[in-house]
Amino acid sequence: MDPLGAERLHIEAEATKLAYDARNRFLADPDHTARLDHMLASETADRLAALIDPGRAMAAAAPLTEAVHRDTVYITVVDRDRMAVSLIYSMAHGFGSGIASEKFGILFQNRGAGFTLEAGHPNEMAGGKRPMHTIIPAMLRVDEALMPFGVMGGAYQPMGHARLVSNLRDFGIELQQAVDLPRGFADGGELKLERGYGEDVRQDLADRGHRIVTPDAPIGDAQAIRIRNDGVLEGASDPRKDGCAIGD
Repeated sequence: MDPLGAERLHIEAEATKLAYDARNRFLADPDHTARLDHMLASETADRLAALIDPGRAMAAAAPLTEAVHRDTVYITVVDRDRMAVSLIYSMAHGFGSGIASEKFGILFQNRGAGFTLEAGHPNEMAGGKRPMHTIIPAMLRVDEALMPFGVMGGAYQPMGHARLVSNLRDFGIELQQAVDLPRGFADGGELKLERGYGEDVRQDLADRGHRIVTPDAPIGDAQAIRIRNDGVLEGASDPRKDGCAIGD
């Protein structure tokens, strides 16, 4: 596939709809998550993938899968001994819960908004439970190399992680370019496309049934440090946000 082509964006958009539908069905506090083995099974992935029509966008994932089942900060550091840290923090909505520590003035997050009120759901709101959330600092191990990385952007994070790894592994794109490439995100019945895609790609996707929207703000952002096999540390920082890559 062309890494900037309509075919790739279409497949990513359809896979995103299916994956997020599965997330919403199953993920919750680890002590309450149900059918995790089913969600992670290769057979489940195969059955979901079979629902993707290469030539047509699905209107919604949930009706098809019944038979199958914001202000975020990311930091990564690698020291001289190659110890790596991957850290992400977010308050979720603006000003988090709206409650701050009287002593330190630190705002508390409101990740409780990630719960559902659906009775019987594994992620149903209840005391003593952790909500489903999007905070996913990552480390990628490829052969002997290790890459701590993270993609911010609220709900975009899982898609962003998959896309960054795909840029590196499937398309062989260099790290900084893999971070820089324009992004697309299937969300809320729309396929949001950053500027950078050609009109031919946008028209192709529209012909497949996607509702194309150009967002006013960037879609997510990322930071990464690749520990290369030759020992060199290669840092990448997303120009979409006020981050930077620093070596000492």
